[in-house]
Amino acid sequence: MSEPSGRRSRADYQRGLPDHHDPTAGIGGAPPAQSALTLRLVLAVFGLVVCVVGGIVVQAAGAPLWLTVALFALAAVALVDLVVVARRKMRGEPG
Repeated sequence: MSEPSGRRSRADYQRGLPDHHDPTAGIGGAPPAQSALTLRLVLAVFGLVVCVVGGIVVQAAGAPLWLTVALFALAAVALVDLVVVARRKMRGEPG
């Protein structure tokens, strides 16, 4: 199967991408695995909120600076993950 030129459509993702192989497909009548993008999106938002609020609270409490920096670094990672997942969902990937 040849790779389509240009951007993929929502229908391409619903049909399945070329060269995708699921070794557990059909075992016990289980449906093929789906991407959990919505769950990942919710968890990224949760992590972002918890880390930002935690960083502010820890800084206000006078805790060591490294703890505040670590929480804000984790918040930055959650923000990047949030952007990546949102772009994938807007592109039309299922999940």
